[in-house]
Amino acid sequence: MNGEDAITRALLAAADRFYGVPGFPVSGVLKKTGAESVINEKVAVEYALGDSLSGRRAAVILKNVGLNACADPFVEATTQGLLAGVVIVAGDDPEAVGSQNAQDSRYYGELAEVPVIEPGPDNVYEAVEEAFRASESFSRIVILRLTPDLLEAEVSPGNVERKGKTGTIAPLHLTMKGRVQRARNMLGPMYEWSKTSSLNRINGIIAVTGAAGAPDTISRSGGTSRVIIVYPPAAGPGMIKEVKELGRPFVSEHQCMVPPAYTDPERREDRGFYRSFCKDCPFILAIKVLDERGIPVTCDAGCCVLCMNPPYKTSLVSYGMGSSVGVAAKSTGVALTGDYALLHSGLPALIDVYEKKTPLLCIVMKNNCMGMTGGQQAYDILPYIAWAGPVICRADDEALLREMLVPPESPCVLVIEGDCPVGRHHETVEC
Repeated sequence: MNGEDAITRALLAAADRFYGVPGFPVSGVLKKTGAESVINEKVAVEYALGDSLSGRRAAVILKNVGLNACADPFVEATTQGLLAGVVIVAGDDPEAVGSQNAQDSRYYGELAEVPVIEPGPDNVYEAVEEAFRASESFSRIVILRLTPDLLEAEVSPGNVERKGKTGTIAPLHLTMKGRVQRARNMLGPMYEWSKTSSLNRINGIIAVTGAAGAPDTISRSGGTSRVIIVYPPAAGPGMIKEVKELGRPFVSEHQCMVPPAYTDPERREDRGFYRSFCKDCPFILAIKVLDERGIPVTCDAGCCVLCMNPPYKTSLVSYGMGSSVGVAAKSTGVALTGDYALLHSGLPALIDVYEKKTPLLCIVMKNNCMGMTGGQQAYDILPYIAWAGPVICRADDEALLREMLVPPESPCVLVIEGDCPVGRHHETVEC
C-alpha cells in the first residue's frame, strides 16, 4: 500500500468530518476521503472548529501555503480551546515540485504552540490517531505534516483503535491574558508527551524524521533514532548530533528548546474588573433578546466578544476576526458579527454557507465603524451583501428583533443598524 492510501484509511478511521482545498501534494487524499471542498482554507478551519464544538472530530486537508490563509482561527484556537479533535493535514513540498515555494509547515508548530507530527512509513495509522488524541488532550489544533516522499512510499499496514477524549474551552472567568497563560501552561505536558511517546525512538545520535528514511534502512542502522513528533522536540539538548529531515533543519534547530515555567492564569477577580458594552450601546437590546431566549451564538472578534462577559451568556468562544459565520455554520447555527469583521474576512464563509444552503442566522451589528479599536470608519456593508437579501432592522425595533432572532431553517442575514453613542467608551465593571 502506498502512503496516500494509508493516510486516507487512517483519516477515515479517526475523523468524522473532512474539509479541504485541493493542492499538491494532498489533492489525492482530499479526493479519497471525500472531503468537502470549501471556498478557502480559513473557512475550512472554521467549519472544523464548529464541528469540534459539536463533538465531532474534523480533518482539514490543505497544502503548505494554505496554512497562511487559515492562520488566524488556527492560532486563536490555541488560546480559546476546543472539544473534539481538529487536525490540519498539511501537504509540504520541500522540492517545490508543484508549488510556488517550499514553505515548511513545521514552523507553524512553534508559532501557534501546537504539536506537529510527521508520520513515517512504518507508523502512519498510529500517527494519525495520535494527532487527534493530542488535539483533544491539549485542546488545540494539531498539524500532521505530509511530504510527497511519504505519500508515494510503500508503507506498513496497520489498524489503530479510535479512543476519543474531550478537550476543554478556556473558562470564561479568565481574562484574555489568562487564556494565553492557560494555553502556554500546557506546553510543559506537551513536551513530556513528545519525549515519552512510543511514536518516537530516541536511541542514537543520528536521527531521521518522517519519510527521510525507509523502515528497512532504519532497522539496519541500529543506532538511528526516529523522530515522529517534531514539535515539541522529542530529544533534549545534545541527544542527537545529526538529523536527516525533508526540508529546512527544523528538528536540529529546536532541540535546545524548553517549555516555559507554569504561570497562574489571570482571572477577572484577580484583575478586579471586566469590560462591557458602552452604557448606551444600541445593540444591547438584541443581545438581551438572545440571552433571554437562551439562544447560543458564536461571536466574532470586536465588540461581539463582550457577549462572553457578565451579565450575558450568549457565547462561550471566539476564534478571531471574521470567524463567527464559519464556526456557527457547524455548531450553534447563529453567528454574531460586526459589519467591519464581516467585511474583513467573514464574507467567504457567508458565500460558502449560501452556496450550500446551510441553515444559519448571521446577525450583523452595523455601526459603520471599528468600535473596539477606536471608532475608525468602516465601509457601508450593505452594497457588498445585497446578494444575500438581508433583512434590515433598526436596533430599537423590538418587534422585528423578536421576530427574527430565532434558530434558522435556511441561510439568513439580519443587519441591525445602530449608531455608537457620542463619546463612546466600553464600560469598566468592578468584580
